[in-house]
Amino acid sequence: MKIYRKIKKIIQVLPAICLFIFFIPGPALFRTGSGCLAMGHSEGKGKVSPNIKQEVLNMEEKSKLTKEEGEYLLSVARKTIEARLFNRDIPPEKKIDNEKFLERRGTFVTLTKNNNLRGCIGHIIPHESLIEGIRVNAINAAYEDPRFPPISKGEWDRVKVEISILTEPAQLKYSNAEDLLSKLKPGIDGLIIEKGYQSATFLPQVWDQLPEKEEFLGHLCAKAGLSVNEWKKGTLTVYTYQVQAFEEEH
Repeated sequence: MKIYRKIKKIIQVLPAICLFIFFIPGPALFRTGSGCLAMGHSEGKGKVSPNIKQEVLNMEEKSKLTKEEGEYLLSVARKTIEARLFNRDIPPEKKIDNEKFLERRGTFVTLTKNNNLRGCIGHIIPHESLIEGIRVNAINAAYEDPRFPPISKGEWDRVKVEISILTEPAQLKYSNAEDLLSKLKPGIDGLIIEKGYQSATFLPQVWDQLPEKEEFLGHLCAKAGLSVNEWKKGTLTVYTYQVQAFEEEH
């Protein structure tokens, strides 16, 4: 929790541009750009299949969700958006007795349409249970992402939902730039960098778009308003976290 309190003090707002994630004051809400978009999806039409794609990125076994648990949370996200979109009541859920759903976990909900980002918002620092975080960020992704208009009924059947479940950030100790590079795990680590009051983060999915460590760090530094070479000085505070992602398949 010390790390959470430290990160929570950082306040920075940057323009929402490709691959960038920006942090706004208040309840540690990260709004994400295409950095949370899994690339290479084909366009889908009609209803979403109950099949899901699961990606586990180096998460401890006890923290992992099963495919069935991920599928259930995806359905919660979709039904939550549909209830607002079509002015429906959310049907009462069965008693939640899954302890994983009641844990405080960071969550992101990403919406894509025609292989393009349509909304993505989440919390790195959790404020509620896992299942409630999915509900909150589903609505935020559909209606509160400032880069996009609210989701409409006419496009909803072409929208795909993805959820990301985060581990607690842990500080990465390193001695210099070379040591930092050696300790990064592409495709596995999400990164938070901090220098003074400047801070930024990329989800692990960004490695798909920026696979080279130097390029990844340079873009992340630029996103934080720092020089692209700031990471080479060895003065950044760095945190890592991992993600388990589930996405609908059309």
